[in-house]
Amino acid sequence: MKTANQLRQSNMAEYLLYMWQMEDLLRGYGCDIDCIRQKLIPAFPETDRAEEERWMGELCNMMRLEGVTEKGHLQINKNVLLQFTELHQRLTASNRYPDYNAAYYKALPFIVELQHKGQMDEPELESCFNALYGMLLLRLQKKEISTGTQEAMQAISVFIGLLADYYCKDKNNELNEE
Repeated sequence: MKTANQLRQSNMAEYLLYMWQMEDLLRGYGCDIDCIRQKLIPAFPETDRAEEERWMGELCNMMRLEGVTEKGHLQINKNVLLQFTELHQRLTASNRYPDYNAAYYKALPFIVELQHKGQMDEPELESCFNALYGMLLLRLQKKEISTGTQEAMQAISVFIGLLADYYCKDKNNELNEE
């Protein structure tokens, strides 16, 4: 919970990826709080264990209620993606953010390629986050990543990083839109 709260304050893109990772982690334990209590909670500092257990239990309950114990994402995480999408649309519709638009158009061919390989009807930003999450999993598994994939992920990372920066500015009412 501490990590999630810190990321939520500092970088919403990293927060979303972290939350997707938490969903998968909890799925790995069958959303069974007793199993989580025995095998996962002891990894946390003693002072944080009760809070982490409560938070993970709440996430497991939400996953069960929303029917995402096997696959999919919690509504709270879908809402973050929707907020990113709304901001992305505002930024690309404006000529005030040439750095953002340049990063988007540099990443766009890779996004289109991802969509052709995966779900054609998947929104662009969801494709980006799925790709970034997939890259995270490959790195955790210490799998080899091709040069082409690294190039694509670099462009997408820069684009999503800028989006996360603008998201933070937007939340702090620091975007100058007209």
